[in-house]
Amino acid sequence: MKQLNLFLELTRLKRPIGYMLLFWPCLWGLTIAYNFSMSIQFFMKYALLFFLGAILMRSAGCIVNDIFDKNFDSKVERTKNRPIASGDISIKLGLFYVLILCAVAFIVLIQFNFFTIILALASMPLAFTYPLMKRFTYWPQLFLGVTFNYGLILGWTSISSEISIVPIIFYLGAIFWTLGYDTIYGFQDIKDDEIIGVKSTSIKFKKNPKFFILLCYLVFIVILTYLGILMNFNKIYFGGLILIAMHLFIFQVKNLNINLNSNCLKIFKSNNFLGLLIFINLLIGKIIIQ
Repeated sequence: MKQLNLFLELTRLKRPIGYMLLFWPCLWGLTIAYNFSMSIQFFMKYALLFFLGAILMRSAGCIVNDIFDKNFDSKVERTKNRPIASGDISIKLGLFYVLILCAVAFIVLIQFNFFTIILALASMPLAFTYPLMKRFTYWPQLFLGVTFNYGLILGWTSISSEISIVPIIFYLGAIFWTLGYDTIYGFQDIKDDEIIGVKSTSIKFKKNPKFFILLCYLVFIVILTYLGILMNFNKIYFGGLILIAMHLFIFQVKNLNINLNSNCLKIFKSNNFLGLLIFINLLIGKIIIQ
């Protein structure tokens, strides 16, 4: 039982926000590509596969992150008790878990078309080098955005078997979304990060964080608007964007208090609800025009 609890802690499976933030872009890409005049069972099957893939790859990514950050994590209050940092799980056992998780994820991946498989495999270097970025640049959140939202492209290609400007534009917008919410998340560790020399956008923009996060979210909303135009969505979709914008600009940016960890965590976690809201809005847009 102890080993099971350590594994759950290592992979963050008890905290679904991580894999949900990985899953939503996959579902968005799948939704904008899918023809809902077809059987819904096919859509549900692919949604489930992406959900499983998100859980598996997020879990593997957490372990890789903890291996790379073992020395850093042991010096940060929030992370010092993580299984690898505390020594409860060895690096060798951690790597074994990574191999198992990736093997199962590959079984999930080969259920998709060949083009999607190749694109997914091409993203692996991104997934496993992101943890190193905080050592070299103040923009690790940008690399996280590139990595975390890659599933949006895969969601599209799983249906279309080709790439187009629509998912690429959406992908770029989603990167700015991640850049905003992960900057908020980073304020929880900012004091320890500055002491040990870890870099982040939270540190870079600590003097005027709300302006930077507002700018990121504004770009995201503009791109969501342009997406609706490209997809020929009707007025209901654009009305839904008002609710999405209110959540981003009022609930998140206006209410942000970077000096209160509980506030940062609450706002960060609210992006799970936002992901659902965007999915519902896309779904309404797709179904109504078809």
